[in-house]
Amino acid sequence: MDKTITCFLPWSDAESVGATVHSLTASGSISKIFIVVPPDHREVLQGAGTDYLRAAGFTATDALKKMAAVTDTDYVVTYSKGFPLDLGDFALGRMMQICEDTGAGMVYSDYFEKKIETLSPHPVIDYQEGSLRDDFNFGSVILYSEKAFRDACSRMDEDYSFAGLYDLRLKISQTHSLVHIQELLYTEVETDTRKSGEKQFDYVDPRNRSVQIEMEKACTNHLRCINAYLKPHFREIRFDDQNFDHDASVVIPVRNRVRTIGDAIASVLSQKTKYRFNLIIVDNYSTDGTTEVIRSFARDERVVHIIPERKDLGIGGCWNEAVISEKCGRFAIQLDSDDLYIDDSVITRVVDAFYEQQCAMVVGSYRMVNFDLKEIPPGLIDHKEWTEDNGRNNALRINGLGAPRAFYTPVLRSIRVPNVSYGEDYAVGLAISRHYQIGRIYEPLYLCRRWDENSDAILDVVKMNAHNLYKDKIRTIELLGRKRMMSGIGK
Repeated sequence: MDKTITCFLPWSDAESVGATVHSLTASGSISKIFIVVPPDHREVLQGAGTDYLRAAGFTATDALKKMAAVTDTDYVVTYSKGFPLDLGDFALGRMMQICEDTGAGMVYSDYFEKKIETLSPHPVIDYQEGSLRDDFNFGSVILYSEKAFRDACSRMDEDYSFAGLYDLRLKISQTHSLVHIQELLYTEVETDTRKSGEKQFDYVDPRNRSVQIEMEKACTNHLRCINAYLKPHFREIRFDDQNFDHDASVVIPVRNRVRTIGDAIASVLSQKTKYRFNLIIVDNYSTDGTTEVIRSFARDERVVHIIPERKDLGIGGCWNEAVISEKCGRFAIQLDSDDLYIDDSVITRVVDAFYEQQCAMVVGSYRMVNFDLKEIPPGLIDHKEWTEDNGRNNALRINGLGAPRAFYTPVLRSIRVPNVSYGEDYAVGLAISRHYQIGRIYEPLYLCRRWDENSDAILDVVKMNAHNLYKDKIRTIELLGRKRMMSGIGK
């Protein structure tokens, strides 16, 4: 087999790097292996037949440009982990074949994951135009066309410490396809053994702020390049176009939450406010006693108990039932059936925010707690990465907009909520942000219970992939809508 690949991997420790180098060399496809090390690195891997590339970091722009400069083969491979890699038979040959056949700029594959001595298949998902998440999982082994790699590096006009690989992938996607091989071509070691529900807030961790700033900048520059960047110009919002009997409606979709729904309802009914409000509970055919708990509050005239005629509704469909109801107020304010408002001023603060910030949607903040309402990490989730000028562009990169969410009802009625039970809120937020400003409240408005019955607490890789694929599809649809609007075609 021709040795047509230059490979790059980061330094970790001599044993792990040595094992990876052995696996790469045994493939028969590698012409040269470079280990990316810090400028002051002194340790040498004995007898490995490798060279060292000194750079500030493996994900830095500086490192990638140096990689492009030393590459003289048809393909480039990067391995991004510090633990031993075990390539499958003919894995690199298969990646090269598919890269050649498809004309791809970059190919990646499914893999086996070794976690605490257990080996499991780890499928990944197809890349699409809206796959703008910086945490998109390509696996740790990626093969690039040398021409695509070099061209992308030549167009890097920002110097990133953390977002270099993200910037590289975005630039390649502007000119080439990114192809997913649905074959298990290698084994990598997975050290992050947290549950899915514990990982999803990493992007709002204040400790990662410097990383997120770079990622936002890279994504925003990409949107400019593909004519999907939106300037901070928004449609004017008027709140007196229609008459409503109530200023606000709190909306709770619920199915089988007998242990928590009473607390949620009580936290709404305890609100003290100058605004006239009601509570619309859409009871999606509960079978565990939830319906009876709701009925126990029926003596309060503010409680509207809706049982839909349809039995095929997800959370989004339940939201539509509430919003199209003639009993829905001018503003529809979200509360999940697991959670409860933090105090009796939430409705006032949310409605005031609409008028003060002149926006079509308001997103608050919340505090993470366990079932007994004791605070748990990461604590406050406030999404302070949002900015008035660039929030709606950065929204295409991050995995959510925050909570609780509240909407100007006429706008929400015009868009409607997708009839799904995951990502429906994100889809609506993106669609609203295309035209309208989204307001923010950075103080906590509710307590978010994390417990085993949360829908996203413990997800296997297949379910996680389904969720991520759907959110990427939402981004793709929104991205295409924005590009059409910027071209003067769409609305």
